[in-house]
Amino acid sequence: MGFISWVFFGLVVGIIARCLMPGKEHFGIIMTVVLGVVGALIGGAVSTFLGFGNVNGFNIYSIVVATVGSIVLLFVIHKLKTRNKL
Repeated sequence: MGFISWVFFGLVVGIIARCLMPGKEHFGIIMTVVLGVVGALIGGAVSTFLGFGNVNGFNIYSIVVATVGSIVLLFVIHKLKTRNKL
């Protein structure tokens, strides 16, 4: 996939992840794209490591893997922010 495809894919996955796991973190459009792309990388790496395949295009499996990776990343960000407030 090209750069523009990754940005669009990251935006879609980031929006899905933010809808499934809302929080107090206020992300703009750029951070939502970054969340989706990094989540796709995390999800792809974990699924490849476990032998399930990787994120390789615009298909349902890739969107699910990337969304799960983004949700995990959101969970970690939320835990780090709440831990620092104590």
